[in-house]
Amino acid sequence: MTEPRMDTDLIIAGGGLAGATLALALARVVPELRVTVVESFPLSPDALPDDYQPSYDARSTALAWGSRLIFEELGLWAALSEHATPIRNIHVSDRGRFGATRLDAADHGQPALGYVADNRWMGLCLMRSLLETPVSWQAPAEVVGMTPIVGGVKVSIRKEGEEQTLTGQCLVVADGGRSGLREQLGFVTRTEDYGQNALIANVSTSDSHGYTAFERFTDSGPMALLPHGSPVRAENQSALVWTLTDSALEHILSLSDDEKCRQLQERFGWRLGRFTRIGQCNHYPLKLVTVDEAVRPGVALVGNAAHALHPVAGQGFNLALRGLVTLVEQFRKAVDAGVSIGDLSVLGEYQRLHRQDWQQTVQFSDSLIRVFGQSLPPLAAARDAGLVGLDLVPGAKRWFARKAMGTGGRKPVISAAESLQESEHHDR
Repeated sequence: MTEPRMDTDLIIAGGGLAGATLALALARVVPELRVTVVESFPLSPDALPDDYQPSYDARSTALAWGSRLIFEELGLWAALSEHATPIRNIHVSDRGRFGATRLDAADHGQPALGYVADNRWMGLCLMRSLLETPVSWQAPAEVVGMTPIVGGVKVSIRKEGEEQTLTGQCLVVADGGRSGLREQLGFVTRTEDYGQNALIANVSTSDSHGYTAFERFTDSGPMALLPHGSPVRAENQSALVWTLTDSALEHILSLSDDEKCRQLQERFGWRLGRFTRIGQCNHYPLKLVTVDEAVRPGVALVGNAAHALHPVAGQGFNLALRGLVTLVEQFRKAVDAGVSIGDLSVLGEYQRLHRQDWQQTVQFSDSLIRVFGQSLPPLAAARDAGLVGLDLVPGAKRWFARKAMGTGGRKPVISAAESLQESEHHDR
């Protein structure tokens, strides 16, 4: 019996950074697939600005060196780099103690360890590139349900107050996990509440950042300051991620901007001189969210829908990006073999290949929180010794640098012109 022809091949729930990147990668690597993106925000080519004017309060994402390599393969890095501030040095320290370690891109033969790019700029670059592909969009709309059918899935979509359906071989959930679609589809999550919040803002300092990212661990939680602003001139603006308890967050938010800067000065110190300005403050609770089984026949979770990490090490989007590339590789192989992209053998292989990466990345970021979240003197002394040792032992420092640069795992291949040979995930 001939299976009915599907409306599309792949349905992506969510057109944010993860969903849009997946759609672009598929258009580049598996152009035979018909891809439909369902996004809750209205999208229109006419709404895309001709030029980009950076905002002081723009939210940003840390991109590891490995992520740059992926975007280069997608043909997107030339555009992204126009407003991507390089991270040439990383300074890790423990407030009030002597332990510290430093990473320098030059020691690894690279121009940068990573980059900081505004989310809006990344989204704009993705949308401009996607306009040149045959990817279809349903926006504004949202996926509200899914039913397995022979050969694929039937997805329910709510658009303009009415429900309609789309059939396809596979549904990829890339909506970040906040819509409730993941839970509605029966995926079981494990959540660990850190009892902390991340306060996000851009700040200005009297001294230039010198393209240095600072990771500062304090007795009340870690904070990070990432170089932000011009990609060609070291300026005085940094992107702040400040970890605070509920009560501390409430207190900080009640202060004037000048008082916020004074509090930040007291916690961070004077490595960047005086804090002179703090922009709009956003915040969200910090939780480690993982899904043990992120696939089932016809459905796969990607990005934050599959795993949400503490932002302390800037690993979240970079881990998601590597997962997207792994999924694209498996879709390419499936199409070449004449297998449905929603087949469990295809999605299960994606999960197997990506699992070790996310397990190691979760362990890396989570251990930083647990080790540096302890204020007992013996543990604090051990941390100091560890940071000093990390700074002095080349092998340990290279391992730490590979984690920070996102180059410690299996190398993804996304170019359609290259052979898709499977390699085992390992640290070299």
